[in-house]
Amino acid sequence: MTVRVLARLLLLFVVAAVAVGCGQRTSSADPADGGPLPPGAVPSGASSSPFAIAPATSLAAMPVVVSADGTPLSFSPLVKRSNPSVATIKARLVRDSAFGGKRTVGQGLGTGFVYDTNGFLLTNHHVIAKASEVTVRFLDGHEANGTVVGSDKHTDIAVVKVQDSNLPALPLGDSDALDVGDWVMAIGNPFGLSHTVSAGILSAKGRTRDDVRGLDPSGYFNFLQTDASINPGNSGGPLLNLKGEVIGINSAVRANANGIGFAIPINMVKQLLPLLLHDGKIRRSAIGVEVLGLNPIEAQRLKRPDSKGAWVQNVRPGGPADRAGVASDDVIIAFNGKPIADPDELRWLASIAGVGSNVTVTVARLERVFDVRVTLGELPETPDQPDEEP
Repeated sequence: MTVRVLARLLLLFVVAAVAVGCGQRTSSADPADGGPLPPGAVPSGASSSPFAIAPATSLAAMPVVVSADGTPLSFSPLVKRSNPSVATIKARLVRDSAFGGKRTVGQGLGTGFVYDTNGFLLTNHHVIAKASEVTVRFLDGHEANGTVVGSDKHTDIAVVKVQDSNLPALPLGDSDALDVGDWVMAIGNPFGLSHTVSAGILSAKGRTRDDVRGLDPSGYFNFLQTDASINPGNSGGPLLNLKGEVIGINSAVRANANGIGFAIPINMVKQLLPLLLHDGKIRRSAIGVEVLGLNPIEAQRLKRPDSKGAWVQNVRPGGPADRAGVASDDVIIAFNGKPIADPDELRWLASIAGVGSNVTVTVARLERVFDVRVTLGELPETPDQPDEEP
């Protein structure tokens, strides 16, 4: 390398250092240049620095080293910050033995993470379902007995409490703000390999139970899809953005697929968390209808301009919708003023509105569109499947 080349590189380094030191880093850009830059990226005209540090948005967030175009050069700072908050969760099902004493008839292994410094962790319902004993093991090796304080099988969310305090907690982010193509990172215990880290991108949003086979048909699913490696044992672990915020709980994989995993959006979790902590379960409300999605043929017959909404198939006699005058072949197009895109959205909004709540349901009946007031009833709980011994 010639002296001239070395001098030129040194000059570029000095210019970059001055530019960054003077606070010229920015996260915005002219729309004509392709829209906003990723957090922490440096516009190419402002600096020739080969990398920048993404600014932390809070004391809990840890920066990630990224290149000028936003590509992560290392996830190491994020891993070091997040790993102590991630735990291995061991669940044992114990029963009385016919010969006296106790015997273990089932055990499982999953992941959880601390979201509250007072010892509260989030995980999946299926990790701790029917467990007699829950043990939480942290990165430093210490173990604590866990108590399930709230669980919901229909969304596969559970809250576990340990007696430890002042635990390092992960901040909960905003899953709605995440865009397809954004970088994400997962931490978990796949196949018992403790604190395994994998990274990828957000592959898609809004995946339903139709996209993930074998799920509870009565469940509520609006998955984030990622190509970050997720395997058995990752269940309940955090899916993180580059700020170190949890934007999903890793929950499921597509069987026989390569690099297709699914996470529960953290915004869904945040809506249910107060109910789980207060009641230990989710008491769901209901309109009292059976609905399907509209296809183009039925949309034309019902004089709808598109296939959006929830097409009413049946109305439960004497139920809330029946008392309000909703009828078969009506199309519910809004709930409390929020437009309804499909039946799954209606099921979710109606289920969390609250038993006894008075809501406004917007109905399209051929050319007529009108509002009805509905006092929501309670959705009957589906019975659990009988226990199966391994």
